[in-house]
Amino acid sequence: MPRTTRIAAIAAAALIGAGSLVACGANQAQSSNDDKTIALLLPESKTTRYEAFDRPMFEARVAELCNDCRVVYYNADQDEAKQTQQVDTAISEGASVVVLGPVNGAGAGGMVRSAQDAGAVVLAYDRFIAEADYYMSFDNETVGRMQGEALVDLMGGTGGILMLNGSPSDPNAGQFKAGAHSVIDASDLTVLAEFDNPDWSPENAQKFVTDQLSRLDLDQVQGVYAANDGQAAGTIAALTGAGIAVDDLPPVTGQDAELAAVQRILAGHQAMTIYKPIKLEAERAAEVAVALVNGEPVGNTVDFSGVASFIFDPIVVTRDNVADTIVADGFYTVADICTAEYADACAEAGLE
Repeated sequence: MPRTTRIAAIAAAALIGAGSLVACGANQAQSSNDDKTIALLLPESKTTRYEAFDRPMFEARVAELCNDCRVVYYNADQDEAKQTQQVDTAISEGASVVVLGPVNGAGAGGMVRSAQDAGAVVLAYDRFIAEADYYMSFDNETVGRMQGEALVDLMGGTGGILMLNGSPSDPNAGQFKAGAHSVIDASDLTVLAEFDNPDWSPENAQKFVTDQLSRLDLDQVQGVYAANDGQAAGTIAALTGAGIAVDDLPPVTGQDAELAAVQRILAGHQAMTIYKPIKLEAERAAEVAVALVNGEPVGNTVDFSGVASFIFDPIVVTRDNVADTIVADGFYTVADICTAEYADACAEAGLE
């Protein structure tokens, strides 16, 4: 079924359901609810954002906008086969809109087509899927470029670095990597070793850096490109485990503005992170999903690789702008960040 036909069918179903509800009264409420089932499928839980922010923010916004909508939720735990089964389950649950954060965007076409063949509209969430009806994410190459620029600036444009990228199956990871390389390759930085972390895990990052430090002199590693905050944590654990004092750590990048990363930045252990206003993304995804189940317009989109898309801007966060970004947006409160261990660092940064 073509995209336009499928979306029109959902609109028609919503109108028919609304008419039936008026005609049949309370006995039709459960059927109407079934007609407005939205599936949210997220890729993994090792990155804290999905369970801590994306899911609850999405669910809360759907509930706010649509009292007869139902959200069914699944997390694939980085398992493609499991996610395929979850999509099938979501369809059997009657989902007419599938908001899918794929484990492997490049390999997600089959599950997307299965959902579409069942009459559902698919919104690729945070990670690109070429076959999806819609796509929503941040400007991922810009994320990598911002990270690369920060590292080059902090290192004065020269020195040896380690690069820790994300999972090869994650399409975003390739975009982060391309953006970072566009800056790093044009500088005088030397990539001593590079790693594509298959599951983004801090544990793999720590092992990789530890292995590299066993063959390199410690002073050769003058900076580390870590694609996200979890890998930054593993990197810093490896560096300090090799005997580098926390006050002597080389600059380490990050992404996702995890709470522990923000605290490390304030303490001077991590150089920066990329803050992606997840509330904006999650709530916009909820708004689009509700519009689709109600047969309403989704708003203006842009074209991204042939898919109607919603693209948001990332923000660099350093010690100097935590208050103006993360705290100002309510992502974390000062109380969340400034625990006893970080009270002095917060005071020095004017975060009280």
